Amino acid sequence: MSNSDVAKCPKNLIPEYAFIGRSNVGKSSLINMLTSRKSLAKTSGRPGKTQLINHFLINKNWYLVDLPGYGYARVSKSAKKTFQKFITQYFSLREQLVSAFVLVDIRHNPQPIDLEFMQWLGENGIPFSIIFTKADKLRPKAIENHVEAYKTIMLETWEEMPNYFITSSSKDIGKDDVLKYIDDLNSNMTID
Repeated sequence: MSNSDVAKCPKNLIPEYAFIGRSNVGKSSLINMLTSRKSLAKTSGRPGKTQLINHFLINKNWYLVDLPGYGYARVSKSAKKTFQKFITQYFSLREQLVSAFVLVDIRHNPQPIDLEFMQWLGENGIPFSIIFTKADKLRPKAIENHVEAYKTIMLETWEEMPNYFITSSSKDIGKDDVLKYIDDLNSNMTID
């Protein structure tokens, strides 16, 4: 199901996990890796391809929610405002949301736009984990250094570092860890 109106999202109480990140972070590739489907989420060389709230029902058990990226998308300011509005509404109104996954490109130093978005989630009491993407592009020591850079900055304002995963869609790195985490959350949950 795809739409731009949060009120039209599925009404059932199936748990939802929302995936969001800056444009061009590799979100579609990650979703395709997690679902073992090559073209479930459309990949593109042009950032900003996702422009709707997309619900994918996984094993009749939970929804993977693909949200539009924030920042850098080559779309008009009015379109960007529309995205931001329904992203904010989604996070504010969806009782089915169990956790968000904020995707961050491991190759870059901590970006203010990512840090600000995670701060907003924290201030609004929305549980989230970080998924560091594109780990195949760096050596293990560089990955460690980049994660440490995030920890250093985040621990200036956070009590503890949020849960995080290291992934690479092209190498299937982190797939089992993310899916096990979702499975564990689902098995420990009771929805009224």
